[in-house]
Amino acid sequence: MPAPRESRFAERTENHQPTTTGGQLVTFSHVGDEEDMCVGERLAPALTGLALSAATSRSTGPPAYSQTLPREAGSAAVARRLVRAALTLWGLESLIDDTSLVMTELVSNAADHSRLSAIRVIVSRPSAHEVRVGVVDRSRAMPMLPANSGGDHIRGRGLLLVDTLSERWGTELYSWGKQVWAELKSEGTP
Repeated sequence: MPAPRESRFAERTENHQPTTTGGQLVTFSHVGDEEDMCVGERLAPALTGLALSAATSRSTGPPAYSQTLPREAGSAAVARRLVRAALTLWGLESLIDDTSLVMTELVSNAADHSRLSAIRVIVSRPSAHEVRVGVVDRSRAMPMLPANSGGDHIRGRGLLLVDTLSERWGTELYSWGKQVWAELKSEGTP
């Protein structure tokens, strides 16, 4: 039997306010790769009358996708499709199964414990061989690993799966809620 390992849970509290526009939380969707950075420059001649700066795309971070979904268990299927599409596009197919399972557990936790009717799922690629998935909700309740993983409990084992499958995971607290995230790396990368 393998020795129990230390949890890779990390907690970070953000002291800044989220960016808002008209009272709505501004989140990101696809940010773009280096290939996307030239799109505006290629289209600029066709966009007469528009300022070049308005047509030029600039990378603002790692490639990422996000989607707002209803806070319900059925949203896990949509989140898994988002994971599959992003990882296939990025050539990280070896991570699809584990990342999909992790995302399912994160969505399930948010569906059970969040306060509002919607959640935000995020899939990003911080590096060439790493993916980060997260679920943003409006609850500040911290997720807890169960103290006892034995027994006949049907529920409450999702974070154990997240802890086992991910390189590391954690929670970012905001004044209005939190993001629970997990990072996975493709095999053979340091």
